[in-house]
Formats: sequence, structure tokens, C-alpha cells
Amino acid sequence: MKFHIAINLERMDDTIDMSAVRDHTIEMIQMADKAGFEVAWAAEHHALEMTIAPNPFQIMTWWAAHTDNIRLGCGVANASYWHPINLAGEAAMVDLLSGGRLELGLGSGAYQREFDRMRPGLNQKDSNRYMQEMLPLVRELWKGDVEHNGENWQFPKATSCPKPVQDNVPMWVAARSPATFDYAVANDCNVMCWPLTMPFSEAEKYKTQLDESIAKAGGWAGTFALMRHTSVYDTEDDHTATLGAIRNALGKFGNLMMKKGDVVNGFPESIPLKDLAGNVRVDPAMLEENLTFGDPDTVIAKLRAYEDLGVDAYIYYASMGLDMAVQKRSLQLFIDRVMPAFA
Repeated sequence: MKFHIAINLERMDDTIDMSAVRDHTIEMIQMADKAGFEVAWAAEHHALEMTIAPNPFQIMTWWAAHTDNIRLGCGVANASYWHPINLAGEAAMVDLLSGGRLELGLGSGAYQREFDRMRPGLNQKDSNRYMQEMLPLVRELWKGDVEHNGENWQFPKATSCPKPVQDNVPMWVAARSPATFDYAVANDCNVMCWPLTMPFSEAEKYKTQLDESIAKAGGWAGTFALMRHTSVYDTEDDHTATLGAIRNALGKFGNLMMKKGDVVNGFPESIPLKDLAGNVRVDPAMLEENLTFGDPDTVIAKLRAYEDLGVDAYIYYASMGLDMAVQKRSLQLFIDRVMPAFA
């Protein structure tokens, strides 16, 4: 099983210095690069301080300049916010500047609040059609001139400038529904999924859906990646800090997912934890069991379960509003005491 890292530039409140966030993020990426992580993933979100990522391609270019080997993943661009020529060119520029390290992920977005600002009138539930039109079109634009008259975009003959350095840029789809798994497999894309705070059975459900899609398609040679919030600790102080941080972050995430509460100057208000349900639950014992939290031996055992399930790549999700020093200690413990078990 390979290891990836996902990290955001994040501020949970306005007392956190943006320069410190910048420096911390690149230091975490450099730690992962030196340790042999395969991919570093940058998100796309807008007008939110807890995920500062207005252009994932800009972030990936920044990371490329400060790393040597780690591949650079867009995880993921919201297809409905982009024009295909623009996205194809931005992505190919990352590949050129990084020496062929691009991994391009596309998705359908998560927060209706963002759609109301970035794509007014579009319901998040209807956004998948943009991703399904965008993905094959980007591949065609990378090959040469394309004239397109689709449902969502129409343009005369054009191509991507520049073209990618790689002959076949790895393409990824963020999947949760059976239809999206079907689409990803049928279009020779890798799959990434995120069970949020749900139990291991949610990961099992995704693997079953993937297997069913592979059976329909008659085969697949892709990678199945799974992301979980991760924190490795060997002191009670870091254990307590981790649970406090994730519960605080989930209160804000629940605001966005459930469309409750306000967002003021980019900071989502926390909704009462008692109001959180479904995919966003905050019981400490449940979080400690479901997420990849624990001492090194506990984390190794949890990762073994994902490996046995058939997960090809585990995405270490570092961002949860956790103190930056605790984040670094966790990643160093993961590097020193967890990764060697999977060498």
C-alpha cells in the first residue's frame, strides 16, 4: 500500500498568522517528499479560511518548486467552476513545470454555499454532468485541436497550450455513489474516496461498489485510494489536542454540509455538536475508533485493515485545525514508526 498526503492551508480563526500557515504547509509537504510519500494532494475551495485553495494548480506549482520526487495531485478540481480549455492548460502547465509529476483529479463539489457563489443556479446534486463532460474533453485537448458542442460548453477549434510532459497523465475521480464509480472505471480513471467520519463499513461499501463497477466494465487497471483524517500520538496531550481539534473542525464542516449557520469573513460558525448527525458525527469514542487516530501500533493495525480490504493508496489527511506543532509530531511519528511496517 502506497502513502499519499492531503493538506490544506487552513485557518480556524483570525488569530492564526497566514505566513505561519504557508510555512507550515510547505514544511509538511517537504517532510512527506523526503519520506517517500507518493502523491501530495491540493484541494479546491472558495471563500473559506479552513480550506484556502482558490486554485489548486497554483498550489501544486508552488509545491513543485520546493520538492524533488513527490507527485502533485489536484484533489479535486470542481469541473463546473472551470472552462475546459482553461483547466487543461493550467493542469498541463503544472506537469511541464514539475517535470511530469501531475495527477489530475476531477469532482463534483461538496458545498451548496460554494455553488451559490461560483456557479449560481446550479444544484450541487446536478453538478456531476459537468465532470463527466469535462474529463474526456481535457484528454482530447491535450492531444490537439478540438471543436466542442456539448451540453455545458461550446467552443470552436482549440487545443491545450502547453501540452503535458507525460504521455498519459494519471486521471482521478472522487467517488461516493455507484454511478460515479461506474463512470470512473469505464473511463480508465483512478478512484479516490473519503468516508468522512463513518465507520470501516463505509470503506467496505466503497470497495464493494468499485468491485461491482469493475465487473460491469470487464476489468480495470486503476488505483483505489482512500482518505482518512490521521493523527499519530504518543502523549496524552497530543491525544487530547487531536480530539478537540477534529470536533471543532466538524462543527464548522457540519455548518457547510448541512447549510446551517453563517460564514463570516470566510470563517464558518460552529453549529452545536448535538445537532450533527449522519456523515458528520462527533462522539469522541466513535471518532477515535473510525478515524486513523492512535499510537503507532494502533495506527498500523488500522492501516492493515485498509490494506487487506484492497486499498492501493492511503491518503493521510493532515488538516483538521490541529496545532501546527502537533501536526508535525504526528507526521514524523507516522514516518518513523508507521511507514516502515509497510516498506
